[in-house]
Amino acid sequence: MQRRDLLALSLAAPFLSRAAFAQSTASPPPSTVPVVASFSILGDIVKQVGGGRVALRTIAGPDVDAHSFQPRPSDAEAVRRASLVVRNGLGFETWLDRLVRSSGYRGPVATATEGVTTRAAREEGGHGHSHGAGAQDPHAWQDLRNGQIYVRNIATALAAADPAGAGTYQANAAAYLARLVALDAWVREQIGGVPGARRRVVTSHDAFEYFGAAYGVEFLAPQGVNTESEPSAAQVARLIRLLKRENITAVFLENMANPATLQRLAAEAGATVQGQLYADALSRADGPAPTYEAMFRSNVALLVPAMKG
Repeated sequence: MQRRDLLALSLAAPFLSRAAFAQSTASPPPSTVPVVASFSILGDIVKQVGGGRVALRTIAGPDVDAHSFQPRPSDAEAVRRASLVVRNGLGFETWLDRLVRSSGYRGPVATATEGVTTRAAREEGGHGHSHGAGAQDPHAWQDLRNGQIYVRNIATALAAADPAGAGTYQANAAAYLARLVALDAWVREQIGGVPGARRRVVTSHDAFEYFGAAYGVEFLAPQGVNTESEPSAAQVARLIRLLKRENITAVFLENMANPATLQRLAAEAGATVQGQLYADALSRADGPAPTYEAMFRSNVALLVPAMKG
């Protein structure tokens, strides 16, 4: 082999090895930090803050109910290899704690809800049922001000796991926070156009209490904050009476909920299901809510005209 051929090969070697590495799914490139997020909404926030420095594995993906998720052996392996695990907390993904223990992972676990002012899960009398006395509602991301807390917590955790990337995470977080502040203002403006008496919505389960408190909307649901158990006949009957009496026109399914209960409820009350909201999971990439920001835009675009009736 001639000298110039050897030189060309030596120059190409780093690129060839990178190409071979890109084709391998065994592990992320060495320049990235392997991070595991528990569910799709959290995964998107990690992605926005981490950018290209993070090799992200989201365990409960798009359109998947993270309440009742069953991890696979490959999820345990992803956790074991991670430099950081990010969870929501507040009892949302109890399976993740078991997964972390069984995987043998010894690294940091960041809780995105750290510092959030929590809401109590509604008791049965509130058209839903709670996990039990003193349980907290885990759906804190439904208030964009809490979403901003998530961003800061995740940026801090990423910088601790990857100090060399701290500047990148800080810059990404700052840009993202500015977008979330603007989005929060837009949501308030949109909801502000709905008369107060019309701001009542029925959804599949109790996932929108933080949204309701932040933006002045009352949400009613036949099912509590957890989707693992079915609502009782008495809960459904009470909600049907309320729909009829109050002439509530905003009735919505959720992307990862069983539609049967809500469809029966709407039919018996003479109401129409107005569409699909995204509560606990994002849509797939080709859907209306593939990111946390798009989820809010999609939900509000459906809610406002339905509430106005």
